[in-house]
This record gives sequence, C-alpha cells and structure tokens, in this order.
Amino acid sequence: TALRNRGLEPVLVDGKDVMPDVRAELQHMKEFTNKVISGVWRGCTGKQITDVVNIGIGGSDLGPLMVTETLKPYGKGLHSHFVSNIDGTHMAEVLKRVCYETTLFIIASKTFTTQETITNATSAKAWLLEHAKDDEAVAKHFVALSTNKEKVTAFGIDSANMFGF
Repeated sequence: TALRNRGLEPVLVDGKDVMPDVRAELQHMKEFTNKVISGVWRGCTGKQITDVVNIGIGGSDLGPLMVTETLKPYGKGLHSHFVSNIDGTHMAEVLKRVCYETTLFIIASKTFTTQETITNATSAKAWLLEHAKDDEAVAKHFVALSTNKEKVTAFGIDSANMFGF
C-alpha cells in the first residue's frame, strides 16, 4: 500500500506514518538508477554498466521479471538477466553472456539470508573476484535490496547501495 501511495495521505503502520521513509527510499532508488542509466556509475575498471543481473527468488524474481519484460520497449540500453534457480547451471548460463567489467548484480533478499539467493550471490561474487582480482570490485558491481545492513556489508556491498523494501 505505501509503495503505491502517490498522494500525500499518511500510511500508518503501528501508529507511525511510514510515507516519509518510503518516499526517501524511492528517491534513493531513483538517484542510483539514474547514475547507472546515465553512465555515471561505472564498474571497477571504469567501464559503463551494460548488464544487470537480478538474483532473487519468488516475489524478488517474478515481480521484477514481469515489470522488466513489460517495459522492455522503453529500455535504455541495459540488458536484464534474472537468476532464481539454485541449480548452478542457471547462474553459469547468465555469466557466459556477461562481462565482469560491465555487469551490476542486484541481490534481492529482505533478510539477506534466503539460502537460494545467497548461494547464487556468492557464486556471482566468486566469478567477479576471479576476474577482477580485487575485493573492492564487489562494491562497484553489487547492490542489495535488503534491510539487513550487517549481512549486506559483510558480503562487501556498500550500505549506501542498499535499498530497503
């Protein structure tokens, strides 16, 4: 309800209006996506992002996949990929089609503990580090849709690139 509220009406959760926080998070997302689309956000070697890989299961996969497919005609040149299956073949097939220098991974797990998602994220991270050979690359190529700051930062993702949902 709060994410769909485009008006000024408050949305109360346990007596607290959550709309100021929701609006701030949506603005944070908008600013980040604009950086990626415009080429301001770059990978670890300075190259512009060309591919985005969403790693998640259930609603963290199906919803973004449906929206991406629906809006594909309005795309801005980014190629979207989705990994939801814990079978390593799914991730391997996506990684064959992308370049480590130009790929951004979105890890979608509210708790950052979903086994399938974290297994796939760990595989993607290992692939990136195998090519980049620099732990700092994770902060340029991974963002998180999560509310678990401790786990997100332990993974190597800058908390500034963490988006709550």
